[in-house]
Amino acid sequence: MTVTLPRAIRADVKRARLREGLASTTPVLTVGAHDALTAKLIENAGFDAVWVSGLGISTMTFAVPDLNIITMTEALDAARRIDAATTLPVIADCDNGYGGFSNVIRTVRDYERAGIAGISIEDNLFPKRNSLYEGDSRRELVETSEQARRLRAAKAAIDPDGLVLIARVEALIAGHGVEAACERADAYVDAGADAILIHSRDKTLAEIEGFLAEWSGVGKVPLVAVPTLYPTFTADDLGAKGFRMVILANQPMRAAVKAMEETLQAMADHRNAAVVDPHIATVDHVFELVGTRETIELEDGIVPEGR
Repeated sequence: MTVTLPRAIRADVKRARLREGLASTTPVLTVGAHDALTAKLIENAGFDAVWVSGLGISTMTFAVPDLNIITMTEALDAARRIDAATTLPVIADCDNGYGGFSNVIRTVRDYERAGIAGISIEDNLFPKRNSLYEGDSRRELVETSEQARRLRAAKAAIDPDGLVLIARVEALIAGHGVEAACERADAYVDAGADAILIHSRDKTLAEIEGFLAEWSGVGKVPLVAVPTLYPTFTADDLGAKGFRMVILANQPMRAAVKAMEETLQAMADHRNAAVVDPHIATVDHVFELVGTRETIELEDGIVPEGR
């Protein structure tokens, strides 16, 4: 009998895959995970990379708002677990680097040491406000020159071929307009960012179209899109516009919340478990997903040839 368990993939291999993907004309289709099993399911479904969602970790692991309440070490611990569960490159949402200048440098160093393939750092002030929350009129950004200084120092603190540093531009979210977004993108690329994530709440994509028309880096620097608020645009649509990574950032987390609410309500209404059995995964399927049989067989001395 041949028994196989997933092999660990070295960090440099994952990072090389991510860089190759960003250099391709086909976008790296990335999906957000809030825990290790979600990352495994993302890989099983055939996606290209995993996004460690700050919103997902805050809400699902700690049940707190995505407002810089969790610490860098808590977020990094979650990213490590997720990275260990998949052979795909993992890109971590590192918010604003969890503080000021020195915090950003520490964040980048610690994520590189942990073997994460890439991270995203945004220019929101600490403590941040979630970009998707529309009820907040206060949007404060780090000054462009200061954010560029932080990114330059962070890039200098890690190996040149180390993790991929994505600079996230929040100028459109903050209402500063296309010109400011272009200015920030230029400054961050000059500081050494490997890619630019341009974020917008405009469901029509008009803001982003304006940025793409004005920014001189289009076609030269990998662009990243997070189409949470413009979900009808496919990865191919966005790829044709010049994006080299598309992040479906929080759909699995939202699906899990809805499924759990419906399951719990049904059990509460019927006061038994049988009512939900047709609608949930079997225990055997869960065993299968995490390699329970293979692990037990290896413990019992059934070792694959050549291992």
